[in-house]
Amino acid sequence: MLNKMFGRREQEEQVKLEGRLPPGQALTQRFPVLHYGPVPPFNPQTWTLRVFGEVEQEVVWTWDEFNKLPRTKVKMDIHCVTRWSKFDTEWEGVSLKTLVDEGYIRLKPTARYLLQHCEYGFTVNLPLEVALAPNFLLATHFDGQPLTPEHGYPLRGVVGHIPGQNYKTPYFWKGGKWLRGLEFMAQDRLGFWEQAGYHNEADVWKEERFAYG
Repeated sequence: MLNKMFGRREQEEQVKLEGRLPPGQALTQRFPVLHYGPVPPFNPQTWTLRVFGEVEQEVVWTWDEFNKLPRTKVKMDIHCVTRWSKFDTEWEGVSLKTLVDEGYIRLKPTARYLLQHCEYGFTVNLPLEVALAPNFLLATHFDGQPLTPEHGYPLRGVVGHIPGQNYKTPYFWKGGKWLRGLEFMAQDRLGFWEQAGYHNEADVWKEERFAYG
């Protein structure tokens, strides 16, 4: 909506006035592509998503089975640690909170953290309170269209800020591209970028970009 009404500078000033631009961020009207490693191939006949760890029963969904799960849409502002922010982005997919609330995933009382397992062994960690909030989504679509391969097709985690809500908002890297597994854990385990020195909490409003300095 803002893109249609204003140019970039005017839009940035508007979200600043609304308190939606975190410290150190700048608005972009593009959607930059950032990831480590190559874009993986996708075969819908062999693709699976495994749910394991601190769960009552392990679950493995095929691509067809995953697409039959309850779906939802969320509009969020997203903030990358490389200092760009994109506003009013529209995502569609499956809410992890819904899967837990409706019994598709049955967590053990010991579950406290989520580790997103992605292609090529890439991992991203989140506390369960963030993973089960409405601003975290297992996304298949962006802006009404399937994700592009560069942005995580067929499935990625997405975390952002829902305007007017107070859910904790980490930087955008805390949603992993090319998801293949969801591991629920009793103890936290650092993901790929966290092991490389990025902040484990990654709160955008506190500008928690790096673990040190």
